[in-house]
Amino acid sequence: MFTRKIGIDLGTVNTIVFVPEKGFIINEPTIVALSYPENTVLAVGREAKDMIGRAPADIVAHRPLKDGVIADYYITRAMLKYFMAKALGSFSIFKPEVVISVPAGISPTERRAVINAAKEAGAKEAYIVREPILAALGAGIPINHHSGNMIINIGGGTAEVAVVSLGNIVSWSSLRVAGNKFDQSIIDYIKKKYSLAIGEQTAENLKITIGSALPSKEKLTYQVRGRDLVYGLPRDIEVNSNEIAEALNPLLVEIATSVQGVFNQTPPELVADIMEKGIIVSGGGAQLRYIDEFFKRMTGVEAYIADEPLFCVAKGAGLILSHLDVYKRTLLNKNFQSAQRD
Repeated sequence: MFTRKIGIDLGTVNTIVFVPEKGFIINEPTIVALSYPENTVLAVGREAKDMIGRAPADIVAHRPLKDGVIADYYITRAMLKYFMAKALGSFSIFKPEVVISVPAGISPTERRAVINAAKEAGAKEAYIVREPILAALGAGIPINHHSGNMIINIGGGTAEVAVVSLGNIVSWSSLRVAGNKFDQSIIDYIKKKYSLAIGEQTAENLKITIGSALPSKEKLTYQVRGRDLVYGLPRDIEVNSNEIAEALNPLLVEIATSVQGVFNQTPPELVADIMEKGIIVSGGGAQLRYIDEFFKRMTGVEAYIADEPLFCVAKGAGLILSHLDVYKRTLLNKNFQSAQRD
């Protein structure tokens, strides 16, 4: 029977959907808007995000994932159903096989919740693969080779550091410090320094437009409008990239400390491989200016940004989908068949 295949990078902030031979067909916020008290789904993705901070009290925009795992099962299922229907289009009579990314540190219960939500949303089979494996595949790392490779994948909910060799993760660390925390840190910094309240979307725009991991002589600036906390009136200020670097520094240091911890867990031969080849940085957080230089300074090891870092996990899912029968016998045995037994 004809079966469609879908790869889903199920992120805390954005969900990216890949379909073989079509490529990336969906890249939308992981947000669902509900009306209360009926709990009716009004909008999903970009349309739902546009409602944040602008909707009346009876319409609430939810992020159904927190720190990379399902926080609200009902809303996640509804969102997956929407994305899968959008991806399949006129072929929706066929139930798809779905590969979904999950954090490396996910618990058996959390893994089972992802599989069940996907099946209830219309999947014939749902296979889950840990994000560092998918990110490494998508970054072009030969994961089945016997030499060691390190990847730092900084998403919206989690930052994961992993050493990959012979098709599996040798050592890893998962931190709930990533894009969402970056945004909150910017909000707190602006509030403390300028007595100005700004919203999530403004903080995210600041991060994307002028975000930097290190201060530099060439400062970028951005005009910000918020609410003055003293007078309660609207006020404009100009923020520069060095201020964003200052706001993000404590969180980036946490990730760098995690990298050092993973090195301590890694066999010396594999550490030598990484010293020679460098560290690959992927995920939305890899788009911060000078983040490769930041990790080089903190670890003493060269760091490189993956091509199209935001899409590495989805690309990895695409590679698995393209050779699903092969990966079922090898890589997926290690990564998700154990999850199906939990």
